[in-house]
Amino acid sequence: MTKRKLVITAILKTGLSQAEASRRYEVPEPTVSRWMAHYRAEDQAAFEPRSRRPKGNASATPEAMIETVLAERDRLVQAGHDAGPATIAWHLEQAGHTPPSRATIARILTRAGRIRPEPKKKPKSAYIRFQAEQPNECWQSDFTHYRLAGGKDVEIITWLDDHSRMALHISAHTRITGQIVLATFQATITEHGCPASTLTDNGMVYTVRHAAVGVRGGRNAFEHTLAALGVTQKNGRGNHPQTQGKIERFQQTLKKWLRNQPQQPTTLADLQTLLDRFRQEYNHQRPHSALHRRTPAAAYHARPKAGPSNEPTPRTHNRVRTDKVNEGTVTLRHRGRLHHIGIGRAHNGQPVLLLVQDLDITIAHAQTGEIIRRLTLDPTKDYQPQNQQGPNPQ
Repeated sequence: MTKRKLVITAILKTGLSQAEASRRYEVPEPTVSRWMAHYRAEDQAAFEPRSRRPKGNASATPEAMIETVLAERDRLVQAGHDAGPATIAWHLEQAGHTPPSRATIARILTRAGRIRPEPKKKPKSAYIRFQAEQPNECWQSDFTHYRLAGGKDVEIITWLDDHSRMALHISAHTRITGQIVLATFQATITEHGCPASTLTDNGMVYTVRHAAVGVRGGRNAFEHTLAALGVTQKNGRGNHPQTQGKIERFQQTLKKWLRNQPQQPTTLADLQTLLDRFRQEYNHQRPHSALHRRTPAAAYHARPKAGPSNEPTPRTHNRVRTDKVNEGTVTLRHRGRLHHIGIGRAHNGQPVLLLVQDLDITIAHAQTGEIIRRLTLDPTKDYQPQNQQGPNPQ
């Protein structure tokens, strides 16, 4: 039994006055008066201790701000954008609001069921991040598959600045080839200047250093262009996509945004229209957590740009290729283009070695070492006839 019930019962049943009950039970008289007032208002409920919690909280987030936070969260999710607490705070600031702290926004989202806590998720501090010091110091590139609304599969290629995460180029194609890689790279250079280096995976459209034995050691058109410009080519380790983590994450963001568009593209032109819109929003309207809440465009233009070395990489390009004579010709790929070299049908079926130094080629019998033909490759022609003297005969 609580002292509150004891005092109230003594007053009601034994006729004690409130002053007498106060002295007998050593309870301040104002407290006795308050207890009796509660009893008259609440009857038996007055016997239980009352909560001391304040009726109001001056520091609580206003209901209007809570609704604004939830509305902004829903808007960002519907648009296909990232919608974490920091991103919501940034957008509210841009709209003229004074948002609550990031932790408060997280609590609002959790209470409303908009996010689910993941305590086992690895914290961001556990990751080791690598970032170029300057814009154009390194460009990452990759392409990803996408299915149009009609069911047709297409591919999207991206060039991304490593320092600022700015999407320098995004375009859709039926299929990404080596020529498209080169064309998009050159178009990006025209718009943004030449980078100091590139970072890609080991796909054949970027490098042929992991190609079949007969092709290995050569260069495709993209590799030749990089060497001529003095751009350092870097390729990630096989089966380790984390090396190109920035562009892998970018492609997730891009696909999520595309999936959330109300009108799904049915043609390449429709898809390209969406990609252009996404690039504008991503570069100029979306803050990036790794950039201290700046947009990629702001980070890209905030510092001087890097460039390639003044001296191009050495032009000498040596390789040895094995082949077998077929229909009087052997083949050689130069700058991504396949050339047929005529040596005569008399050698059909014979194994040969092609000793290549840039455009100078020596063809020898693989077993006897007999020199069959020497020539200077004419890159403008697919077929190199036997009487050819070279692209610039003296």
